[in-house]
Amino acid sequence: MAMVVHGGHGRGARAAGAVLTAVLLCGGAVGCGSSGADGKSEGKAGEKSSEQVRMAPAAAVRAAAKKSEKLTSFRYRMSGRTPEDGRIEGEAAMSTKPLAVSMKMRAVGQGADAAVEIRMLDGAMYLDGGKEAAAGLDGKTWLKLDLGALGEKAAGALAGGSLSRQADKNPAEESAFLSGADDVKRVGEETVDGVRTTHYRGTIGLGQMRASLKDEDAATRERREKNLKAYEGMGIDRLSMDMWIDQDGHTKRFRVRGEGDKGPLDMTITFSALNEPVTVKAPPADQTMDLSELARGAES
Repeated sequence: MAMVVHGGHGRGARAAGAVLTAVLLCGGAVGCGSSGADGKSEGKAGEKSSEQVRMAPAAAVRAAAKKSEKLTSFRYRMSGRTPEDGRIEGEAAMSTKPLAVSMKMRAVGQGADAAVEIRMLDGAMYLDGGKEAAAGLDGKTWLKLDLGALGEKAAGALAGGSLSRQADKNPAEESAFLSGADDVKRVGEETVDGVRTTHYRGTIGLGQMRASLKDEDAATRERREKNLKAYEGMGIDRLSMDMWIDQDGHTKRFRVRGEGDKGPLDMTITFSALNEPVTVKAPPADQTMDLSELARGAES
């Protein structure tokens, strides 16, 4: 089965998993900023900006993380480099209630076969294998994986490692780590996609990140410990994080950098469409091969 999935799109699938790791492990408090359309709204925005300036850097980062925990949907685009896949870019939309994800990823400079589209909804993941996969899927281009039935380990292996393990998590959850950095500081005010933001920066080691879990509940510790192990798997022991927080207190952009034993990690994620509707549809049934059908065919 792995041969079918990875035959023509292995790099793309791994790229999707690697990018999603960066997004969901370190994605920061997500959201989007908006500038006022008249003098009155601009004034309120200015007041919020002044309030951010008065806040201590760690407090501002922590407040953004807390505020974003209630997000129900968002969109983001990403670009950068991962240790295993080199340069990557993509975009995604996610609804957390109910969980639904639509993602398109590209490994830059590796040809058309390094692109992949993934959708998640109703407990299933759909991987677009394109023309290469169609040869082994009776002419169908989409592969459906039942995440519950397949299991975490097997789904991860087929879908780019961390994808199935991380896609059901709110990207805002890990942003609080930056507030624990010893050197977190306010860099200054900057404009991102036309939105006024305050830029914060800091560095933190995995040991500090793990120590910060002691005050969390058991479920949170377990989830975040898995995330830290993903960094350890890259050979990264220290991260540099940048957050751009908009005037409404949401993170507009997040950048994470680290040096791994297989190369550098440097990903930038820019958020938009805060709490706007996200619709994810399953691929046409006549273009989709269910993994369980392939398994039954192999057993017969």
